Amino acid sequence: MIRKPRLFTPGPTPLLPEAQAALAAPAIHHRTATFQAVLDRVRENLKYFYGTENDVIFFASSGTGAMEASIANLFSPGDHVLVATAGKFGERWVELATAYGLRVAKVESHYGRAVSLDKIKETLKEAKDLRGIFFQTTESSTGVRHDAEGIAQLRQKIRPDALLIADAITGLGTTELDIDGWGLDVVIGGSQKALMVPPGLAFLSVSDRAWERAKTAKLPRYYFDLQREREAARKHDTAYTPATSLLVGLAVALDRIRQLGRENLIRNAQVLAECTRQAVQALGLKLYAEVPADALTAVSAPQGISSTEIAKQMNEMFGAVVANGQGSMKGKLFRIAHLGYYDFTDMAGLIAALEMVLTHLGHPCQLGEGVRAAQSHYAEVANPVPAPATD
Repeated sequence: MIRKPRLFTPGPTPLLPEAQAALAAPAIHHRTATFQAVLDRVRENLKYFYGTENDVIFFASSGTGAMEASIANLFSPGDHVLVATAGKFGERWVELATAYGLRVAKVESHYGRAVSLDKIKETLKEAKDLRGIFFQTTESSTGVRHDAEGIAQLRQKIRPDALLIADAITGLGTTELDIDGWGLDVVIGGSQKALMVPPGLAFLSVSDRAWERAKTAKLPRYYFDLQREREAARKHDTAYTPATSLLVGLAVALDRIRQLGRENLIRNAQVLAECTRQAVQALGLKLYAEVPADALTAVSAPQGISSTEIAKQMNEMFGAVVANGQGSMKGKLFRIAHLGYYDFTDMAGLIAALEMVLTHLGHPCQLGEGVRAAQSHYAEVANPVPAPATD
């Protein structure tokens, strides 16, 4: 039997075909007018993708590189910061801040739950010397969505001088974020998510407030120097050798997103996420996240069946790659992505495959029940979302 490999992981995600074709084109030298035009196009369209008037800086790195850059460029040794953490990537903020010698006030929630705004409010009131607030818009290890607007309002009311820094690596392109209106000082993204190109590029939108802070920040930095990249951008260049082919592919993907409309890209994820949530619950499964994000759906494994085995059988039987739980969550949950180059047919096919895997593993469910639930929800959508398809 033919089994096409299909990614349903929250990164990397399926590649946009025309971007994939652009990636295979002959390399362009990075110090030429031709490539400078690509850089200008990417920078302008990244601002559209983000929905911001702020500068958007990029590096050849994973998203973690941009997380590190936000700390190294904006803080000084011993600065006091708040980290809202409810999963593996919130814990990464703690690890990064600690590695750079910052004093960390943690506001934690159990895996599967969003960080409490009341707890954040309490900590903001207590920490009078706070210099920064770090959080995830979407905690992709657990599928939880945080209240970015609520956190922003608390910062503005209680600690307006603290910088607000959001890891939106899976939030961008799946979640409504009013970056400028809410006053998000740094918003971090990655190429392998809703942007539909391979891993290797990381992005940061940087507010005027953050640029002012960077002038006095004293932590060491070299490659991840935001000001150096900003100065290079003004000359239509980059400070160091860029990931040329990735940027060419990104330029094509951003053109497609602009054609589709950022709001439609977000709505596509929202519709597919709700279809999936309806489907898995119809199959007798439980959502892992109390406040589920639209970038992905985290599903608790049924009693007596490991999510590791579910992920294994999805791949072996159907070539579909879903993400297992991470760390202590391995075997307890699996994650289905909706961000980027997915459409309803992808989701319906995945649900049909999941039904057969669950039946194979002994979970009682009626074949077709999940697909029917997904179809029913999709049929209720007044204006079906156009998928980001090729010409």
